[in-house]
Amino acid sequence: MFTDYTKIIIKSGDGGNGAATFRREKYVAAGGPDGGDGGKGGDIYFQVDKDKNTLIHFRYNKRFKAGNGENGSGNRCNGKYGQDLYIKVPIGTVVKDAENGKILADLSEPNQTELILKGGRGGRGNSHFATSTRQAPRFSEDGDKGEEKEIILELKSLADVGLLGFPNVGKSTFLSKVTEARPKIANYHFTTLEPNLGVVKTKDGSGFVIADIPGIIEGASKGVGLGLTFLRHVERTRLLLHFIDVSGQEGRNPVEDFYTINKELKQYSEKLSKRKQIIVATKIDAMQDETPYKELEKLAKKEKLEIYKISAATGEGVQELIDHVSKVLKTLPKESIIDESEKMVYTLEDKKNEWTARKEGNKFIVEGRAVDRLMGRINIEDNESMYYFHKVLSQMGVDDKLRELGVKDGDTVLISDWELEWEN
Repeated sequence: MFTDYTKIIIKSGDGGNGAATFRREKYVAAGGPDGGDGGKGGDIYFQVDKDKNTLIHFRYNKRFKAGNGENGSGNRCNGKYGQDLYIKVPIGTVVKDAENGKILADLSEPNQTELILKGGRGGRGNSHFATSTRQAPRFSEDGDKGEEKEIILELKSLADVGLLGFPNVGKSTFLSKVTEARPKIANYHFTTLEPNLGVVKTKDGSGFVIADIPGIIEGASKGVGLGLTFLRHVERTRLLLHFIDVSGQEGRNPVEDFYTINKELKQYSEKLSKRKQIIVATKIDAMQDETPYKELEKLAKKEKLEIYKISAATGEGVQELIDHVSKVLKTLPKESIIDESEKMVYTLEDKKNEWTARKEGNKFIVEGRAVDRLMGRINIEDNESMYYFHKVLSQMGVDDKLRELGVKDGDTVLISDWELEWEN
């Protein structure tokens, strides 16, 4: 089974907690703090695997988690780092954030490895919080939680040439003639339900890859029929051969067919609609009236496009087309289909310092990653720890924000799972 789109959930490892311990040795009356740091949580990477060609292995396994970091311990012993997780995908896989559609990675090179989620930072042990005035801190720091994300995986065929056209216009027959690919061929619509790839060997010893893309119909850019599947694979090609039936056997209008498909390309992607295109008039062996071809020839001249006429069944014009395609490809650069501006490097640092404050009824609520991290290092039973807590809240600007919201002595302030009473 060919699978080219799936959603999975990934979670990086949690950081281990720092330790709040003190040196205890014989003849050492007042050993200082010696709590070790927690280990960093495991990262999540996506890596190209040359032996994979579909996303079928994600069909039943939908959740992936990296290892957690271990907690720190006494004697300044740091916790072990969590194990990184490498998720293997086929070449041509694009990784997206399901929440906003941003591209996280474009895995289009052999052996390419991309970091997608960083593991949580390990918490610091109490030895880090000792100062000249606070010599015995009884608090440490919890590790950061790993981040959980829903991820979209899209597999896009990597080919030099993509074959465009409505179903049953001769694309599969053409591919079987010029390559060793053996696509299913029959005289009905939507025969090709998945992309077929084939390598064309040219006279000069070089070669190029052709992708026979699933047929497209009007409305494809909105997901009608096999539309989005079709368009996803067309994105990866450098040159488009637009196959148009001029035999008149199915009563189609070649000019209308040309504009219909190009309209779908433009609606899906402005950049895709500007990809170099050659018109290929097909089934000329069955052409009873030259009028459809003449009209298509006029269109090609108007749109400043090259046009070739072939019969995939008899082989007429096929070699001439292949020779020309080989020459054209040498003039087209191999560039990344994904714009750098579309890529987003996602890290836990993006949210590390975020917090918000709001008033709900008679209560004031402070929440966010920054305050959660702060709460993880506080010992509510220890005066020094609470002093540190109030100092950091003030430095973060939380106090000023609460006053701005109208907090008064005796009001209830909720921070994470704690319910506190405000005092100026």
